[in-house]
Amino acid sequence: MKAEVFLPEDYRPAEGEPFMNERQLEYFRRKLLTWKNELLDESRGTVAVLQDDTRNIPDVADRASEETDRALELRTRDRQRKLIAKIDSALRRIDEGEYGYCEETGEPISLKRLDARPIATLSLEAQERHERREKVHRDD
Repeated sequence: MKAEVFLPEDYRPAEGEPFMNERQLEYFRRKLLTWKNELLDESRGTVAVLQDDTRNIPDVADRASEETDRALELRTRDRQRKLIAKIDSALRRIDEGEYGYCEETGEPISLKRLDARPIATLSLEAQERHERREKVHRDD
């Protein structure tokens, strides 16, 4: 088991320190775990609401509105499930020492990008190339 890494509350990864040092890795691990726990809490709340909402609504318009709300909630939950899988993947990359490096080029992903999107697997440049290729294929 690894020793606990001290991380001041106001710590932010900085460009001047060694890339993906223990403090940066711990910062991103905590950020990812907090995000995951928030999503799981929301998910538990949604399940409880959906279970409570299985009542019989006689008005057709009200029932249709209820079904639309339920479908939207389930779509949101599915997106969150996929996001949790990406968070788990990022946590695995931290454990394996691969976090913070572009899957395509092997270059470091900017700290600014990782702070904004901690599940990023591509550098900004690689992501833009990927999106351009995707757009070209979509237009075909």
